[in-house]
Amino acid sequence: MSTTFTIDSATSRANPTPAPRKRLTVPAIRARKGGEPLVMLTAYTVRTAQLLDPHCDMLLVGDSLGQVIYGLPSTVPVTLEMMAAHAAAVVRGSYQSLVVVDMPFGSYEASPEQAFLSAARLMKDSGAAAVKLEGGAAMAPTVRFLTERGIPVMGHVGLTPQAVNLLGGYGARGRSAEEAAKIVGDAQAVAAAGAFSVVIEGVVEPIAIEITRTIACPTIGIGASAECDGQVLVAEDMLGLFERTARFVKRYDDMAGRIGAAAEAYAAEVRTRAFPGAEQVYAPKA
Repeated sequence: MSTTFTIDSATSRANPTPAPRKRLTVPAIRARKGGEPLVMLTAYTVRTAQLLDPHCDMLLVGDSLGQVIYGLPSTVPVTLEMMAAHAAAVVRGSYQSLVVVDMPFGSYEASPEQAFLSAARLMKDSGAAAVKLEGGAAMAPTVRFLTERGIPVMGHVGLTPQAVNLLGGYGARGRSAEEAAKIVGDAQAVAAAGAFSVVIEGVVEPIAIEITRTIACPTIGIGASAECDGQVLVAEDMLGLFERTARFVKRYDDMAGRIGAAAEAYAAEVRTRAFPGAEQVYAPKA
C-alpha cells in the first residue's frame, strides 16, 4: 500500500495523510543482507521526503546538505543544529523509510562519550532512527559504545568527505594495495563493532565486492559496486539539479533544465501580463 497525500491547504502540504504502513526498522534493514537490494537516497526537506519515501527503504539526512542546501565548500562546517533541523523535517515527511542522520564533523571524534551525547541529541530532536558516522577501525570503539547504549549506527568507509582535508581531495580510494587492505579492515572493524550497515564510498570495485562478501551487515554502495547490498545517491545529483556531478552518479532526469524552462516561461508571462490570467485572480461576489 503506497503513501497518499492531500494538498487542499497549506497545512496538508506540510503534513501528508499517510495510508497505514509500518516504518522499516533497523533489524529489518539488517535482515536484507544478501537479499533484495536496499534503496537509499538523501533527503533534507519535508517535500523531498514525501516524494522519495514511497520508493526508498532508507532516507539519509546527509551532511552533504552543507553543500547542496547551504552552498558550503565542504561538509566540514555543518553543525549539529543544522542536521537536527533537517532530520526532523525528513521524519515529518516520511512514513515508511528508515531515517538515518549524519553526525557532523567535530561532533563525535573526540571520545565515545562525546559521540553518545551528540547522537542522543540528534535522535531526540529529530526522531530519526539511526545515525551515520565516518571512519574505520579508529571509530570502532565509538560504534560499539553507541550500539551498546541503544543507538543504531551506520558506518562509512572509503572516501570519507569529512576527512577531505586529510585525503587531499575526492578521488577514488584504494588504488594501492596498502590502502585497499586498510579500507577492507576498516569496514570489518566497524561491522564487528555492531554497525547495522556500512556505506562504502568512492572505492575501486574489488574492494566493495570483498567487503560485501566478508561482513555480516548490509553494505550500501556509492561509487562502489552493484554487488553491494544497496545503493545511495544524493537525490539532487540523481535528479540532475547540478551540471557537474561525480563519475559514479547517474542522472535520471534533468530537473535543472526543467526548472529553468518553467522559470523562463513564468518570467515571459509576467512581462507580457499574460499571468495572472482570469483563472488566477479572484472575482468580486455577484
